[in-house]
Amino acid sequence: MESDFDELDRRLAHALQINGRAPFSTIAEVLGVSDRTIARRYARLRSAGALRVLGGVDPTALGAVLWFLRVRCAPTASVQVAEALARRPDTSWVSLTSGGTEITCTVRTESETDSETLLLAKLPRTPRVEGVTAHSVLHAFYGGPDSLVAKLGSLDEEAIARLRPVPVPHRPGPVRLDDGDRELLATLATDGRAELEQLAAVTGWSPTTVRRRMTELRERGVLYLDIDVDGSLFGLGPRTLLWLSVAPTHLEEAGAALAGHPEIAFAAATTGPTNLYASVVCANQRELYRYLTTRVAMLPAITHIETAPVIRTVKRAANHT
Repeated sequence: MESDFDELDRRLAHALQINGRAPFSTIAEVLGVSDRTIARRYARLRSAGALRVLGGVDPTALGAVLWFLRVRCAPTASVQVAEALARRPDTSWVSLTSGGTEITCTVRTESETDSETLLLAKLPRTPRVEGVTAHSVLHAFYGGPDSLVAKLGSLDEEAIARLRPVPVPHRPGPVRLDDGDRELLATLATDGRAELEQLAAVTGWSPTTVRRRMTELRERGVLYLDIDVDGSLFGLGPRTLLWLSVAPTHLEEAGAALAGHPEIAFAAATTGPTNLYASVVCANQRELYRYLTTRVAMLPAITHIETAPVIRTVKRAANHT
């Protein structure tokens, strides 16, 4: 089947991955087309749900905990439970896997009490939920501000250099959010390219204050720009989730190796029955088999591997903070 997307769409996606808030005029100049063409392309892709820039939040910078949940359900209840999880403001990447008998999702909990309430009280008592396995993220090897598009994009080094924003220094330390910050992050989570005037209106700040606070939140590691991309834009197939057990002495080595694989969209060390998680994107089942029997097979000290193809994604990146 012929793709609805072309090379300009893919180059635009790569440009926005490098700098999600770059002016369309800058992107147009780098890509050699008109401003109007870039604006029109992005509007079309965004309205089709194929590409959007969003403001991501690193929950660990706010003292929160990120969990991967595997929820086993009766097949007749899985869609209902998945849709209920998708409605929660603290979830993202809610998917049906394992033939529809398991739900996987990412959950952000703000405190130990929130974690206990969700994992020990709410989910286990949900009708037709047969079991829950929880993995908290200890260390992300790839993901968050890193994107699979960075590995797939076709822009050359000169174009990347022209688009790359000025790096901000990292300033660790506690971060306190006020109501204005929450409005700012919530708006950016929906539209990472929202104009300063729009952000000023929702926060009650001046555009200068908005710009300064965005920079501060980036320096503190709270805010980063991300892009949400339909895999078909790059001719990719559905995601497959990998749950691996690695000897602790080789966990760092294996995770770093995974992060460099072009097929990997996310990789992290976790707690739980397995200690390394990855999200893999291949063009088809044949390419997935090739990946598992070559790159993955070469990883050091793998003692167990489980694959879970995603059959339906109910919710992708979160729209709330």
